[in-house]
Amino acid sequence: MRARLLLVVLVACAAALAPAGAAADPAVPAVAVAPPPWVSPLGDPPAVTRPFAPPPSPYGPGHRGADLAGAPGDVVRAAGDGVVVFAGMVAGRPVVSVDHAGGLRTTYEPVAPLVGAGREVRRGDPLGTLAAGHEGCPAAACLHWGLRRGEVYLDPLALLQPPRVRLLPLG
Repeated sequence: MRARLLLVVLVACAAALAPAGAAADPAVPAVAVAPPPWVSPLGDPPAVTRPFAPPPSPYGPGHRGADLAGAPGDVVRAAGDGVVVFAGMVAGRPVVSVDHAGGLRTTYEPVAPLVGAGREVRRGDPLGTLAAGHEGCPAAACLHWGLRRGEVYLDPLALLQPPRVRLLPLG
């Protein structure tokens, strides 16, 4: 199994490094490359106006998400496959929350929802439209994108980073 995995990784690396227009070697099996499991909810790459700043304690000050610049009316998309668990108002702002596999939950605000609770969404599906009025936003509008697992807040921008591949020695 390890040898097959190593072969797949090496074939993928060789294909990525091959010069443009180079003919494929028919003796080497083709490797399908899956799309990334996560996408930016607002533009690619996202224009970050304020990064994640985790609180030192569960109730301490911090910035529990990342703010992304946009324009009022921009379509906000689901970062990954999941189920909408909330779409409504929180403290006077429209919010959409999506539960994902592995106990992850993403939140998007201020977003006028186009979806309702219970709706299954796929990566890239529209969740709603960006509203103006995010306090401290230096752009026409900002999306506050949050991520947490259980009660622990995480940096949502980490979802967009490619996974690190480490090759281990055989045997």
